[in-house]
Amino acid sequence: MRIELEKRAGVSKLFAFVSPLLALALTLVFGAIMFALLGKSPLNALYAFFVEPLLEVWSLHELAIKAAPLILIAVGLSICYRSNNWNIGAEGQFTIGAITGSILPVLYPDWQSPMLLPLMLVMGALGGALYAGIPALLKTRFNTNEILVSLMLVYVAQLFLDWLTRGIWRDPGGYNFPQTKPFNESAVLPEMLASGRAHWGFVFAMVAAIALWFMMRYMLKGFEVTVLGQSARAGRFAGFSSSRMVWFAFLLSGALAGLAGISEASGSIGHLQPSISPGYGFTAIIVAFLGRLNPLGIIASGLVLALTYLGGEAAQLSIGVSDKVTRVFQGLMLFFVLSCDTLIFYRIRFIFSGKAGTQNTNQQGAA
Repeated sequence: MRIELEKRAGVSKLFAFVSPLLALALTLVFGAIMFALLGKSPLNALYAFFVEPLLEVWSLHELAIKAAPLILIAVGLSICYRSNNWNIGAEGQFTIGAITGSILPVLYPDWQSPMLLPLMLVMGALGGALYAGIPALLKTRFNTNEILVSLMLVYVAQLFLDWLTRGIWRDPGGYNFPQTKPFNESAVLPEMLASGRAHWGFVFAMVAAIALWFMMRYMLKGFEVTVLGQSARAGRFAGFSSSRMVWFAFLLSGALAGLAGISEASGSIGHLQPSISPGYGFTAIIVAFLGRLNPLGIIASGLVLALTYLGGEAAQLSIGVSDKVTRVFQGLMLFFVLSCDTLIFYRIRFIFSGKAGTQNTNQQGAA
């Protein structure tokens, strides 16, 4: 027996709309089962994950801090994926953005100027874009697989950050802790409101999401992304270049990931250390698909995934579960998002060996 996916002739608009909601509902159901198997109350666990982090003002600020890099990275990845370019290395571009954006405050710690922070943000975005340009170059020149290249570069970036913070960039007055000197006041991304820690990285994320939504909906570049993503052959007939689109998608997504990296280092941490991300670059892939690769939908999905990070921390304290439960939750969500979308656009067909089975399958099919 062989299982095949057959594209449906027509797609229900209703089911296409409710697919993310259905995926979220299935995640909650199976998450509750998981907590029950762990010997925890499902209601208490889900309350700790999704309600408790929303009850205090300070936790709402933390929600914005967690959501900002997720949204910023995911909107860039959505352009990549809609153009049929698969950037899986946003975590590495995030890390390189943090490193390149931190060059000035680390090497010139006493320099204070109104120009310092804008230069850091530009350098962070540029570093992320150049790092994303590596898989773009290898794909366009040598036809390499961008999935493998971008993914492997993540570990290069992480090890490079580890080497810097434990070696030549380590703070000599930091009691041998592996971190750089704290950024001076001019190099710290300011807070949006006096009531908490949420910084302007969240504003960057909102602006990027709205700008890319406008581009995809009203600009020729958005039409080019859509056409080449659906059919490279049709795009060539329209005069669009697949190679240029590879560069555009990777450089844009890398720049936004790099901007997210320096925003996190400058706004949330205040220095560089061996680990600056709990996996934002990988979680942003879930955010992008949960938001249906729509920049405005990504805002909502980014807040939901940020809530799982906060909820995971709350659940560790209130019901005593491992931090790995958060990753399981996020993995369940990605699985159900992809599964629901697949079943909406495709039907499952079982192909049996032998003429009788094949004829019977061709006549009846399977939903």
